Amino acid sequence: MEEAAGIKEVIGGHEEKVVKEEIFTKVVRAGKRTYFFDVKATRKDDYYLTITESKKRLGKEGKVYYEKHKIFLYKEDFEKFADGLKDAVEYIGNEKNDTTGSVQSAENDNGTEKPALASVEFTSIEFDDLGEK
Repeated sequence: MEEAAGIKEVIGGHEEKVVKEEIFTKVVRAGKRTYFFDVKATRKDDYYLTITESKKRLGKEGKVYYEKHKIFLYKEDFEKFADGLKDAVEYIGNEKNDTTGSVQSAENDNGTEKPALASVEFTSIEFDDLGEK
């Protein structure tokens, strides 16, 4: 049997379980990150949005995993959220590309952040005293 908020499954002939069904999904691949915009329904059939950022990472034993961050955005907050996002994006777009005083970072191939070259400090190493005790 289908419902607007999900699909009912009969388990053991008696019990029913509601499985959530996604109403709409948009996947945006942006560099090393993937964003998922999923429209879902509450039990009362109100829609809400989940925004998930997913980044591929490399674990300690070399095993790949995905680090995820999620935002749940409810219908009553859509307008204020959209206004805030628009303002922040416009602010960034209007700012000059002045890199002085700012620290930028990039990601290594394994997904861990590495500092930008401008912020890396180097230490002088003297090899003259290596063989002496």
